[in-house]
Amino acid sequence: MGLHPQARIDDYRAKGYWNDDLIDALFAERVRSDPDTLAIIDPLNRSDLVDGPFRQLTWTELDDLVNRIAQVLLDEGVGPGVTVGVQLPNTVEIAATFLAIVRLGAIVVPFPVQYRSHELTELSKVAALKVFVTTTRIGRREAAVEMASLQPNIPTLERVLAFGSNVPEGVVDLDGRVAAAVDRSGLEAFNSSFVPDQNDCVTICWTSGTESTPKGVPRTHYDWLAMSWTTVEGPQLTKDDVLLNPFPMVNMAGINGMFLPWLRVGGVLVQHHPFDLATFLAQVAKHGATYTVAPPALLTQLLHNEQLLADTDISTLRLLGSGSTPLAPSLLQGWHDKYGIEILNFYGSNEGIALFGGPVDMPDPAERALYFPRYGAPGRTWSHRVAKWMQVKLVDPVSGEVITEGGHPGELRIKGPTVFPGYLPASNVEDPFDDEGYLRTGDLLEIVGDELQYLRYVDRTKDLVVRGGMKISASELETYIAGYPKVAEVAVVAYPDELLGEKACAVVVARPGETPTLDELLTYLRELGIATFKLPERLELVDELPRNPLGKVLKRDLRAKLANEASVGS
Repeated sequence: MGLHPQARIDDYRAKGYWNDDLIDALFAERVRSDPDTLAIIDPLNRSDLVDGPFRQLTWTELDDLVNRIAQVLLDEGVGPGVTVGVQLPNTVEIAATFLAIVRLGAIVVPFPVQYRSHELTELSKVAALKVFVTTTRIGRREAAVEMASLQPNIPTLERVLAFGSNVPEGVVDLDGRVAAAVDRSGLEAFNSSFVPDQNDCVTICWTSGTESTPKGVPRTHYDWLAMSWTTVEGPQLTKDDVLLNPFPMVNMAGINGMFLPWLRVGGVLVQHHPFDLATFLAQVAKHGATYTVAPPALLTQLLHNEQLLADTDISTLRLLGSGSTPLAPSLLQGWHDKYGIEILNFYGSNEGIALFGGPVDMPDPAERALYFPRYGAPGRTWSHRVAKWMQVKLVDPVSGEVITEGGHPGELRIKGPTVFPGYLPASNVEDPFDDEGYLRTGDLLEIVGDELQYLRYVDRTKDLVVRGGMKISASELETYIAGYPKVAEVAVVAYPDELLGEKACAVVVARPGETPTLDELLTYLRELGIATFKLPERLELVDELPRNPLGKVLKRDLRAKLANEASVGS
């Protein structure tokens, strides 16, 4: 099922952006070149997540497991173009299952482990799943039992397969079948005749759904592997690296951030799930992790609480990746000064955005925290290849005119070989591309720098607070507030005001033992010299911020709560 039009394929192949690379071929090369080298390690807390022994496999051992799973899936009717749902935590099994499905030319449809009956049923219909792979339990939840109960409500779903012990009736015992898969002549016959295409759909991931029902995002070998160069060249990965993967392998962060770079260069993939700080730090020390990624809130917590790292050896860490929100300059400078570790700033999405700031191009940590390279800026070149491949423009959201000067925020639009081909038709959403084929990201950025060489993230268009006609970037304000010592996490949202239309509310999770007040926070922000109209006029303290299964803050829930309180009080 080819997804990209032939004209695009011809263009990008001629330019060298796309080539004959295939995900399964990358894996096969690792097996050939490093057969007896350690490849993958289970999370240390595996027994808390799923049944089965803790495993660490060489490339050859992993290849054997992949072939066994592929033979079982083939026997159950999986083949080219078949959609296979996968709901597994980050263990050896999810990596092996992913590779087995791809080996058969089928389509991986991963689901966050937090998804329950509603999401699993509705999105399985959208993806027209034929087979679903899970495990008997995820923590204390009986995942296989739940999925089996949903099967009658999903017309296309023919089989549910589960790893683990005590497999329920009607569900295929995957561990048992895999152990018995000694005769793989069927798979060998399949491999001898199957010819994969780089334009075939290889995954269908789901958008974060912070503002609406998740949308299906299909990706091919072409665009996944083009995108993966950023996460290989950014941290300058080699086969000597040990990659600690804390992001679920369900979207861009887990798949492109760790899984695909691991297949490209080799090394060791250490799985981690769910995020647990003690386990995470223990894995860094035990396995000698050289590279990992973490959200800004965690990096801030570790930087300001030296006791957390006092008993942990992090000397093997070369680099840390972060992103998803603008980073505080003090965060990058602090890690640089205290531990000699540089933080890489990534900006990506399931749809294929790939902006990246690293120390090679941006040695100043303060610049790297706030800005991204402006791909295509006149007279500037950047060190990684994707920067040379992408076309970027900012468009005024009102006039539609292209912005080429600084100080004027516009919607980021991007075109190039990392961009997905479009949402699943069943997602029923508008075309995300403009008339010139650029992806409309919905993100506001502006051109900055003494040579107009950088882009600065301003906000999501829907996250702006419009106070009396003045536009306040919630993201910018969050960056400032996150630097206040009493704040652990923050989300800024609009709440209704009869006179001004909207005002800004800071919803804050305080650090343990702290109770920040609005007056204290305003004093801190004023000392930073922030414009008065940007200051929040309300502070709400909460135990935790509402998040979707992928960890994104559900600002719609916060806005709805504030709006409801306003209507009740009026």
